Amino acid sequence: MEKQNSSEQPDYLKPKKNRTPVFIVITFLLLAAVVFFYYQNQNLEDERARQQKEISNTYLKLDSITSELNIRIQTIKELGGEVDTLEALKAELEADKKQLLVDAEYQRSRITQLNNRVAGYKELLLLKDEEIEQLKVLNEELAEENTTLKVEKNQLNQTVQELEENKKELASKVAFASRLQIEGMQVIAINDRGKEKTGGEYRNRHIEQLKIQFTVIENEIAPIEGKDLLLRVIAPDGNVLFDVTRGSGSFTFENREMFYTAKQEILYDRNSQLVTFLYTKGSEYAIGQHKVEVYTDDYLMGKGSFMVK
Repeated sequence: MEKQNSSEQPDYLKPKKNRTPVFIVITFLLLAAVVFFYYQNQNLEDERARQQKEISNTYLKLDSITSELNIRIQTIKELGGEVDTLEALKAELEADKKQLLVDAEYQRSRITQLNNRVAGYKELLLLKDEEIEQLKVLNEELAEENTTLKVEKNQLNQTVQELEENKKELASKVAFASRLQIEGMQVIAINDRGKEKTGGEYRNRHIEQLKIQFTVIENEIAPIEGKDLLLRVIAPDGNVLFDVTRGSGSFTFENREMFYTAKQEILYDRNSQLVTFLYTKGSEYAIGQHKVEVYTDDYLMGKGSFMVK
């Protein structure tokens, strides 16, 4: 019993087990895990960077297409072309650009598709460039036609204006040529016994009544119509003999009011016509030369005079 006990050694005297390999294995495994997670994380970062770069490139492509569209839209508008399709495409591109910046799910699902569509957009822009060239040619042709039309219109307007001026000139000449004139005016004095005296020089006692006589000359182009003949007897002091009770009145001549002594209406038939005015003053005439004028339609037909001594 004692012998058996004496052969057993205490634990602290027993040799210890070597645990170093276990620690090495654990350490290796930990290092391997760290390296694995590092490389995995690095790959994720690289993938995110690659995706972000692809998104940026796609956005820039879409933005470039939008700018090109704006140029085409403005050009086609100026040339008078239709831009509804391009406006709708521009709105779609703007929506895609907005979604591309804010929606991660949209980025993953649409990035490849959008990149593929860029080529189609570029082809569309080339087609629109061809359309723009056609519109330019058409507009140049229209501009040339408009220029020709404007020249023809100006020439036509000039011709019409010349014709109008010629017409006015002819009308003016006809109107002037159709004016009536008088000739052979005589101012005859009639005394209180009804005896007439001629010669153009009279004393007051010989003038009970004035007989003014003249011939309206024949005019083949004057209209056949009634004419008001206005007689003006002008005293030496420049005043017109005027008495409303004896038929005097006023008319407009060269934009100013003038008075007449007597008026008589005749029917003019283009033939020469003798006209006689009888005028009774009712008082003595001023000493000196008196003028006699005959008007119609605001123009002077002729004139004469007589002297009171």
